[in-house]
Amino acid sequence: MACRLSITDEDFYCPICCDIFRNPILLPCSHSICNSCVKTFWNRRGTQECPICRTVSSIPNPPINIVLRNMCDLMREETTQEPPVETAEFCSLHGEPLTFFCTEDQELACGKCRNAKSHKNHRIRSTADASQDLRQELQLKLKAFLEKLRVYEQIKQSWDETGEYIKEQTQHTETKIKEAFEKLHQFLEDEEAARMTALRKEEEQKSEIIKKKIEEIRSGMLSLSHIIESVEEQLRRNDFTFLVNYKATTERTKCTMRDQTKPSGMLINVAKHVGNITFEVSKKLQANVRYTPLTFDPNTAHPYLLVSDDLTSITYTDEHFQQLPANPERFDGYTSILGSEGFNSGTRCWDVEVGDSTAWAVGVITESAYKHRQTPSKTGLWYVGFCNGKYGKGYSPEILTLLRVTQRIQRIRVQLDWDKAKSHSPTRVVISVCMCLNTRSLRECSLTFIVTV
Repeated sequence: MACRLSITDEDFYCPICCDIFRNPILLPCSHSICNSCVKTFWNRRGTQECPICRTVSSIPNPPINIVLRNMCDLMREETTQEPPVETAEFCSLHGEPLTFFCTEDQELACGKCRNAKSHKNHRIRSTADASQDLRQELQLKLKAFLEKLRVYEQIKQSWDETGEYIKEQTQHTETKIKEAFEKLHQFLEDEEAARMTALRKEEEQKSEIIKKKIEEIRSGMLSLSHIIESVEEQLRRNDFTFLVNYKATTERTKCTMRDQTKPSGMLINVAKHVGNITFEVSKKLQANVRYTPLTFDPNTAHPYLLVSDDLTSITYTDEHFQQLPANPERFDGYTSILGSEGFNSGTRCWDVEVGDSTAWAVGVITESAYKHRQTPSKTGLWYVGFCNGKYGKGYSPEILTLLRVTQRIQRIRVQLDWDKAKSHSPTRVVISVCMCLNTRSLRECSLTFIVTV
């Protein structure tokens, strides 16, 4: 028996605008949406996906669902032929049509209700005018909600990108950690092999000495055995023969035994191979491993700055803008980067290789000035720099004094003495097309710039 599909009124309404379909299009996933609704949805989402099942459409202009459109047109005509809602509803008190709307009470009213005391001094409007104005008001609210939804989608996309970037960071960092420990493992394996080789070499040398000594002893024992046999043989002979050979026998007994005392240092020098082995290896490791007192925080780097894998140098490039998360720590105005750690005591010193850079600045900046880096304050910045072929020094973005330099500067040394400060505040190094040191209070610190040409 054939099965007949049942079609309800809901099948004629768009799931987006909740109204009867107008020019419904047929998506590849078999869902139908109003043409204008789906285009608005696609523009807002930025992708051609079905609003119902989220299936992405590869067709930018899907075909019109002609059958559904014709049925919806007929349904719309039937709906428009029905009496208006205003004339279909009557007042429960007076039995008259509800043709007015009270904006204060936000309720429908008939002609008699309009003049009642309950609506005295209220603003009464026709249902047509009130409906038009209220629709516009709701349209504005709807627009605001759609804008908020767009903002939420942007924020969600930002979090999604941050999540993906964290995964990339984790993989990259894991690779660097493994590489670093592989080098350490290789160093320890090489050091272990070298120490084992030295131990085996010492063992071979002293074993060879012992072998030679044992051969000498065996040779001496063999000689003594021959002498003993000869003397015993002479003792067994008669008096005449004994006396005849006595002189020769006594000559043979004059053999002296070599000194067989063991020399010192014949045992393995355990103290040399094992004593303070951890300390000695770590000291050798430290002497062969590069230490950098200042490294950078890549999470603060401007997208135009490429940070080296060891976090010790940066390269400026405006040819490749990196797609990085918009995290609060990152510089997006000035082309800068922060150091990875802060300081609040002692004397600090950094050498900055500026080389042949065409624009740079080296100095220190207060933490408050750093926090307002988009709108730099008039104080809180001390630096020397080079730009447009001129050298200068300053203590704010607006105040700059030219410097007379006879040769091109290649290196800048920043010396900061916290011990001379009246109050200590945490500091972080900031590198940009300039290089700065970030601190809260530097007015009482001893700050020196040393240039090397």
